[in-house]
Amino acid sequence: MFDFLETFNAPLREMFVTSLWETVVMVGISGLAGALIGVPLGVWLRLTDHGGVRQNAPVNRTVGGIVNAVRSTPFIILLVAIIPFTRFITGSSIGTAAAVVPLTIAAAPFVARLVETALREVDHGLVEAAQAMGASTWQIVWKVLLPEALPGIVAALTITLVSLTGYSAMAGAIGGGGLGDLGIRYGYQRFLPEVMAAVVLVLIVFVQVLQSAGDWLVRRIRH
Repeated sequence: MFDFLETFNAPLREMFVTSLWETVVMVGISGLAGALIGVPLGVWLRLTDHGGVRQNAPVNRTVGGIVNAVRSTPFIILLVAIIPFTRFITGSSIGTAAAVVPLTIAAAPFVARLVETALREVDHGLVEAAQAMGASTWQIVWKVLLPEALPGIVAALTITLVSLTGYSAMAGAIGGGGLGDLGIRYGYQRFLPEVMAAVVLVLIVFVQVLQSAGDWLVRRIRH
């Protein structure tokens, strides 16, 4: 008991709070930025896909190939590979702000594919009916595709935030801050397994909160 209290002294508890906040910031900002890029990208992939409103096979294959290339790159490699770009954007390659850049790049294609999948589930008859009434492409997107696919899109964003939580912990390996950085520096490098266990426990609770909130929102939208 005394060893536990000695390990988790006031400075370490303060670092836990700071690291949790850094994780929230990284996941929140990169999730939002990834959604702002990924949702339109997913819509574009669906529109240009076979049977889409703006079917265009060459464009779809090109954009899809880029999306697949980024998605297939392991995140730890992506972190290192774009360090020059990260330094150009944020002025540094370490810290919370720097970690947001690769997290956003990793999130955007992930969101795009999930959104594309959600849009494919929309009844094509609704799209055909809108076209028969003379609706434009953007009217079909805003009044048919997105409203009908909204529960699936929210579920996709929830999955993305959960994945970003794991990625943010991985970013701690190169000084990205957050709970991952705390776990590596204190739990691994200083041989404090109780710190590592506490970091894992906090991350589990954090992910559970995200998933529960996303599931609740999906149920509300479906009703």
